[in-house]
Formats: sequence, structure tokens, C-alpha cells
Amino acid sequence: MSSTKELLKKVRKIEIKTRRLSDHIFGGEYHSTFKGRGMTFSEVRQYQFGDDVRAIDWNVTARYNEPYIKVFEEERELTMMLMVDVSGSKFFGTQNQFKEEMVTEISATLAFSALQNNDKIGLILFSDQIELFIPPKKGKSHVLRIIRELLEFKPKSKKTDIAGALKFLSSVMKKKAIVFMMSDFIADDYEQTLKIAGKKHDLTGIRVYDRHEETIPNLGLVQMQDEETGAIQLINTASKKVRNNYAKFYKEKANYFENTFKKSGSGVISTRLDESYVKKLLGYFKRRG
Repeated sequence: MSSTKELLKKVRKIEIKTRRLSDHIFGGEYHSTFKGRGMTFSEVRQYQFGDDVRAIDWNVTARYNEPYIKVFEEERELTMMLMVDVSGSKFFGTQNQFKEEMVTEISATLAFSALQNNDKIGLILFSDQIELFIPPKKGKSHVLRIIRELLEFKPKSKKTDIAGALKFLSSVMKKKAIVFMMSDFIADDYEQTLKIAGKKHDLTGIRVYDRHEETIPNLGLVQMQDEETGAIQLINTASKKVRNNYAKFYKEKANYFENTFKKSGSGVISTRLDESYVKKLLGYFKRRG
């Protein structure tokens, strides 16, 4: 029972912190960034002076011999999908806050912002498989359930497959959604699937990382365990070559993320554990709005 109580306390803490953020800052910003992305055709009416010529419906105009324009209505309701990488590499963190906590807070902030807009919110937790799928729904209790899952979920696998997660998204979301994908993106080979998903959805990749991951310090011989495979090996961190190779590998993955997302027309946010994700999100919304 106490663990349930503890969990609810944690959920409440995250709710208080992120709700305040989303109420004051992100509600309006989120809304102005994403509103009107979906327009549905509602009717035609006669052209009036000052109307946008690009909206003329040429078929109807030809039929009646006078100009008619298409009137579109903004789809007020949007659907937000949160996609969160729960694989092993995410637990590497030497900062005061593990990636897991930051990811949960970012997710909660985004979810409460969508809630204010009366949008539906869904969740996909993935590793190299789909660990959990919560279909999009409205309402505060639904958002709290999402936060609870993010805090408590124990993944089956420690490996990552970003392409597989994007394929799943495309198969379950038939209509356009606003998608935030959170991971450290230590992966590649997802360019093709991202291209397809990016065409259909409004997609943003949020890379959450720790500055201690970018380079290995010189600590002599160190036993290291690969979080994803579980293999333990001795690494000579005193070797400059080893350190350089690692830094190069890391940089390649970070660059692949930036370039691939941008190429597919998707948004990119990178936030380090010791940085303010609030500033990063806000800056991103403002640039896009």
C-alpha cells in the first residue's frame, strides 16, 4: 500500500510542478504553435472582395459562372502522441536528475498543455518493441494515468528500435497527430521510417542527454556494462584513442539525429540534464509559432 501512496505522492508532485508551467507558459504557446494545422473543408460561398484568390473553387465557379470560394474550418481538436524510449541507455545519468525524471516532467508539461486545449493525449512507450500503448483520450485523470505509467513502468527490453516505434505510430494513428518523441537517440537507421511518419504527422524529436555521456573521463582501466546488452568489458579509459573513438561515436549519433529529423521536416530539441527544458521548449514553440 505504501508504494501506491508513494507513487501518488510523486504523481502529485509532478502534477503541481508541470501544471503550473503549462498553465502559465505553455498553454497559449502550445495552442498558437499547433492550432489550425488541421483544416477541414466546410462549405463554399460566393467570392467577396478581399477574399484569398487561392481559395477559389474553380469547379463551382465554372458551374455558376461567378466566383465561389472554399471555406475551411479549423479543426479545434488535436491529438498529441507522446513517444518515450524506455530502453536501458536512458538510465545513464550522473547529474542530479536522471533522464527518466526529466522525460516524465517534459511529457507531463506537454500533456497538461494539450489538456488545456481540450485535446486528446496518447502514449507509446518503446524499447526495441512496443512496451505500452495508451490510445489518445481527453481528461485530467487520463493525463495522471500517463504520468503514473512513466514513473512506474518497467520495460521488458533494454534495447532500442526507433524505426520500429515510428512504424507502430504510422499503423495506429490514421489521422494527423502532434507527436513528441523522447529518447537519447543513440541509434541510427531510422531515416526512411521517419520520412514517412514526418509526412503524415507533426513530429518533434526531443533528445535528452547527460554531458557526461559526450566524453569518457580518464579513469584508467574501468569495468563497463553496456546498459542495452548487459555485456561487461574492461575499457582502458587512459587511452586517448579509446576516448576519442567514443567521443566520435557519440557525436555521430547526435548529428544523425539532428540531420535526419530536420531532413524529414520534423522539429528538433536537444536538452541536457543540467539545462532548463522549460527554456528549450518555450524557445522551440516561439520559433515555430
